[in-house]
Amino acid sequence: MHTLFHRRTLSIGLLLSFLLSFSATQASTSGDEALAIIIEDHWQYSLTENPIMAGRMGIAGYNDRLPGVTASDRERRLKSERKLLSRLTALDEKSLSKQAAVNRQLLSWVLQNSIEANELFLDRIPLNTFYSFYAEALEASSGLAMRTEQDYRDYIARIRDFGRYFDEHLANMRAGIASGFVLPKIVVQGIAPTVRAQVYADPKNSSLYKPFTELPSSLSAATQQKLQAEGAQAIADVAMPAFARVAEFMEGDYLAAATDSLGAEQLPGGKDYYRHAIRTYVTLDMAPEKIHQIGLAEVKRIKAEMQALIKESGFTGDFNAFTHFLRTDPQFYAETPEALLKEAAYIAKRADYKLPAFFNRLPRMPYGIVPVPEEIAPNYTTASYNPAAIGGVRGGAYWLNTHNLDQRPLYELSALTLHEAVPGHHLQGALSQELENVPNFRRNLYLSAFGEGWGLYAERLGIEMDMYQTPYENFGRLSYEMWRACRLVIDTGIHSQGWSRQRALDFLADNTSLSKDNVRAEVDRYISWPGQALSYKMGEIKIRELRAQAERRLGKSFDIRAFHDALLSDGALPLSMLENKMLRWIEAQK
Repeated sequence: MHTLFHRRTLSIGLLLSFLLSFSATQASTSGDEALAIIIEDHWQYSLTENPIMAGRMGIAGYNDRLPGVTASDRERRLKSERKLLSRLTALDEKSLSKQAAVNRQLLSWVLQNSIEANELFLDRIPLNTFYSFYAEALEASSGLAMRTEQDYRDYIARIRDFGRYFDEHLANMRAGIASGFVLPKIVVQGIAPTVRAQVYADPKNSSLYKPFTELPSSLSAATQQKLQAEGAQAIADVAMPAFARVAEFMEGDYLAAATDSLGAEQLPGGKDYYRHAIRTYVTLDMAPEKIHQIGLAEVKRIKAEMQALIKESGFTGDFNAFTHFLRTDPQFYAETPEALLKEAAYIAKRADYKLPAFFNRLPRMPYGIVPVPEEIAPNYTTASYNPAAIGGVRGGAYWLNTHNLDQRPLYELSALTLHEAVPGHHLQGALSQELENVPNFRRNLYLSAFGEGWGLYAERLGIEMDMYQTPYENFGRLSYEMWRACRLVIDTGIHSQGWSRQRALDFLADNTSLSKDNVRAEVDRYISWPGQALSYKMGEIKIRELRAQAERRLGKSFDIRAFHDALLSDGALPLSMLENKMLRWIEAQK
């Protein structure tokens, strides 16, 4: 899983920047120049509308504020984006160069997706078990370089904006209550304690205070003391009361209004909502029924491979007995959080050593392995990847959940590390950040089907890298692939076919070796975040299809390093555009 930020907001703004980079370098006709102007106009608009994204892209002047999410903000965005789309549509496609025509196609997709999201008023549900508006605010300045007194004053100003930002989100959630567009009760019950955990009597215990413990020595002692006092005051006066208001709302009015039903399609306007989620996260317009059938076929295929591996291992019991053995034998679990982190670090360094055999180009940005913060760990997924900010002060972060160690099996750790670190999210994301001869705003592009599809492909690539040293680790890899195949079945089952939570829990537990804690956390995540879970397997299927075509058509001339470099060379793309690009690459290689 990649990043903490709200997928739609970040990916759309960065995709637009990606387009501008092409237009600025490829413009050769009046049509190309007109397109470049449209994209630049939207980029400047995006910086203003999303100061968090601007700051993480290393652009100065935005780190003192948070976005606006009122009805007037939404109306302004709709008006602006419809106007931009109209200007884009008016362009004569024949006047565009080949690359500019691709840019126009991308930009049209992005604008239409953003317009749909605003029309559906998705801000009525601004949180789920994985991301939230308050977590986004907490992490908004994480990893940013703060070297001057003004940097810290901007940070204090951003903290003082928490109250306004939180209250605007609460107003949207109350609009959700009024319209019946709310989260299910089971999800709210899990989220509410994580909000309450952010309310501290002593502001210095909040993670918001940490930057004030790391003030640069270039600041005088008097300045440091003044900043620390003002920072603590801002946290105490604004941030803590804001968190308390959200906690009270989640525990009270929102929980009372939350639905007993689970499915997105059961909400008002739910069919349009779920179909939009599929287009957003899969980057293809597909019917839920078709995805459900693909998932069932994948589950059947992978189950046969798992049965064969159990037989080869010499285990005499059936599938259920084998998974019970994996879930309960002490040899498969770390005794301390440090031991789990160290094991992941060892796996990561083994992977680093093997990368040159599979990639010509490797990123310069390093990465680290850190525990998921304690206050969110109980309801958080197994792991995630959080990219470095451009111009920031830390590398990429592979977050590993060390809560409930008896639910964090070591036999799955190799696949997990390959997905989140290298050759998965860190390698792909850092290469995007380091693309040369392009503007900065191209470098953090994220589309879920591409990014998560690549992460799952990286797990399978671990076979060729000889990363799975025991039958148990290879079974863990298969269990992870089965986990993602089950997501296709469960997500569509819950959101379009009326599945119960228990049916989803049983389906995931019966077909994987995931621990009970992971099964619960995952199913609740799918319930709370329609469509996102589909991106992994659908993206990986497409990447594997493209590799199979390249191997078949190029034969002995197929070069795995060249294939991977080509696949990653432009950053993330929607799957249809990725397919067209790689088919052109195959023809060029021939």
